Amino acid sequence: MNRRTVYLLCAACFLCWPAAALAEQTGNTCNQCHPGQRSGFVEAHSFARDNCTVCHGGDDAGLTKDESHIGMTGFPGLLENAGTACGSCHADKVASVSNSLMHTGRGIVQTTRAIVDGTNGEAGNLQSLGHGPADSMLRKLCASCHLGQGKTAHKLDPVRDRGGGCLACHINSYPINAHPALTKNVSDARCFGCHSRSARISLSYTGLAEIDPGSAAERESRLRLPDGRHVERKPADVHYSSGMRCIACHAGSDLMSGAGAAVHQRDVVAARCVDCHSVDSTPGQPHGPEHERIECATCHSQWAPQCFGCHMEYDADGSQWDHIEGRETAGRWNERRSDFRNEPGALGVNAGNRIELFVPGMIMTLAHPDWDDSKFLRVFAPISPHTIGAARSCDSCHRSSVALGLGRGTIEYRDNDIYFAPEYPPLPDGLPADAWTSVDGTTGGQTPRDGQRPLNKEEMEAILTAPIP
Repeated sequence: MNRRTVYLLCAACFLCWPAAALAEQTGNTCNQCHPGQRSGFVEAHSFARDNCTVCHGGDDAGLTKDESHIGMTGFPGLLENAGTACGSCHADKVASVSNSLMHTGRGIVQTTRAIVDGTNGEAGNLQSLGHGPADSMLRKLCASCHLGQGKTAHKLDPVRDRGGGCLACHINSYPINAHPALTKNVSDARCFGCHSRSARISLSYTGLAEIDPGSAAERESRLRLPDGRHVERKPADVHYSSGMRCIACHAGSDLMSGAGAAVHQRDVVAARCVDCHSVDSTPGQPHGPEHERIECATCHSQWAPQCFGCHMEYDADGSQWDHIEGRETAGRWNERRSDFRNEPGALGVNAGNRIELFVPGMIMTLAHPDWDDSKFLRVFAPISPHTIGAARSCDSCHRSSVALGLGRGTIEYRDNDIYFAPEYPPLPDGLPADAWTSVDGTTGGQTPRDGQRPLNKEEMEAILTAPIP
């Protein structure tokens, strides 16, 4: 046998060598093409470095790229495949997340339908929206954050990075030439993408306040978010300044729970201020019985983001991205916002008959071709601004028309009555542009839920006449 024959026989043997034998020599065949991906794992998921198919699917015995990638997914944490990927170890968590408020958005759906369509506020979910005015608005403007949104890019944008099922929270980085580390220690940046609009909680917590588009402050601001919004610095939450992350108070059991019969996220948050802080209930002191109806955040919130000027109009001839269908569809909602304020909000009464901060959720004119006339909406909602700090001054409540829900202006109590001269002219409902209610309580905006209301006249009088140091 000559040398050439020997070489040919050796080559033939190599080509016929079973893939299993090759894998035995070099490790999982996925790693023959992706060697760098063997690093980056936290200990809890280190098993996956040599068994990629556990999460990603595919065929680790495939001899070609096409064979190996059959049935594979690049994003195993998406809710559409989390049941077989993450669910192979975390079946209970995946089932719970699929019914969580962060995915279904039951509260958002209920509130928007009640206010925009004037229905009884059916608590549907974002995945089964119709095409009426309220549902259309949710599809085009509000559904980008729910966990069912797919993730298609290997990048993390702290403002625009939303959706992605389990990956939305549990991937904190995409390192170069390494596998992302899946971790239960969710970073604040993962909260930021979804919670920096509407109530703007993530912005507020870090001491960033959105400012009025086109205002002098906006033009002078050098702070700009990746989505184009201008912000200014405000006092951050004391918990943020002390190094506490969102998950210090918002545990996974709150966020990932199926929530049972709960419709709104605030109903499932277990953390309370008294879990860590004791209060002195001595009469005449800040925490005395005269303030026992007041929620902690009502006094200790340094400021709250608020927008008092908004117009929303539906353009049937336009088109806009539909976050549920995942494509551009007919119809466009055009929103104009103005008159941003970052200051303490109005006092109101929550469903538990306690005094809480309220801010405008909607003060807007809304137009849609299904309606004969446009609608004017004035809706105030309770908020925990996440701007906790030293208590606000006594004057800021007891001598403030803004705190009473009347808006800016001049207020005084004389001859056993309240006299108020508003700074802003009235809007179509007769109230000033920045008000929630009238002095006599006969005119007022809506609230998103039963049991919530602005202060009545008796409560206003009690606040204005209370002696203060």
